[in-house]
Amino acid sequence: MKIALGSDHGGYDLKEYLKKYLDEEGIEYGDVGTFSKDSCDYPDFGEKVAMKVSYWGYDYGLLVCTTGQGMAMTANKVGGIRAALCYKVDMAKMSRLHNNANVIVFGAKYTRKGLAKKILKTFLETEFEGGRHEKRVDKIKCIEDRVL
Repeated sequence: MKIALGSDHGGYDLKEYLKKYLDEEGIEYGDVGTFSKDSCDYPDFGEKVAMKVSYWGYDYGLLVCTTGQGMAMTANKVGGIRAALCYKVDMAKMSRLHNNANVIVFGAKYTRKGLAKKILKTFLETEFEGGRHEKRVDKIKCIEDRVL
């Protein structure tokens, strides 16, 4: 498993914390930045992570900004991305089970570090259920095909 990571300045601390968790678990990742708390623009990093997942062979993406909203909006503009903003463990589980989400997004202002670790663990350990949900994910792909 390989994960692309990215954050803006508002998500930097939480991203760095989650990197330590990935290190502990032996999960490979590529960090596209930011690499400091200096002010920067979240779309730059949201796009880079989404591109790595959609086109460059990464299995999942992880994005963090202050609320998570901007990163989710940005990532979901890239074809093949299903980015889920998750504030609760159950949201991560359901986004994988039913939506086959491939990018998880955190709002650093609203998600404690310990909870973020639990949410990420659940996201990475939950498999897509398929079945009746497959046709729904396929409909998302059809929408992408019409607009791209």
